[in-house]
Amino acid sequence: MKTVCVFCASNLGANIVYQNVAAEFGSLLAARGLDLVYGGANVGLMRCVAEAAMAGGSKVAGVITEFLAGRELAQTGLEQMIVVSSMPERKATMERISDGFVVLPGGFGTMDEMFEILSGGQLGFHKKPLVVLNINGFYNHLKAQLEFMVNEKMLLPQHAAMVQFADTPAEAIDKLFGYQAPVVGKWIDDIRRDNGHKVSEG
Repeated sequence: MKTVCVFCASNLGANIVYQNVAAEFGSLLAARGLDLVYGGANVGLMRCVAEAAMAGGSKVAGVITEFLAGRELAQTGLEQMIVVSSMPERKATMERISDGFVVLPGGFGTMDEMFEILSGGQLGFHKKPLVVLNINGFYNHLKAQLEFMVNEKMLLPQHAAMVQFADTPAEAIDKLFGYQAPVVGKWIDDIRRDNGHKVSEG
């Protein structure tokens, strides 16, 4: 584990605790000798993480689209700024150059990035860890939704467990290093067939 990608908001949020913990996480990355990959913006929690990591001595790489860079939203002073043409290319680049992923509070974009990584891991395209830093209980409802999906047989428990939750930056980083990728296949019906349970085709 050398490079950690952070998915988080381009807004600051309603509670200053989000900003404080984002900055704490960036500083801790640097203290642990880890480098940062993020969305390259100079706004919101993204900026908090990036500036704290840079201040601590981390190498920080930003990945931003031409559209966002054209709106003067690109952070300055980074070790590397990668400008891409589209959001899918942005996500693919962030995944390729990162060893693990941490999710801080965010909106649609953050959710999109997180589930892209989870879907790839579920299908076995990679074995990289993902940790959700549950600041101020921001992701309590996500935790409940995952449990509901498991109960409704839409998601295997092993795949729900791919979403590791942490309450502090230190716990989040520790869980990155302790991750074991699931070895079970994706399809619940196939598992039931393998175990001798008939599945209705209707």
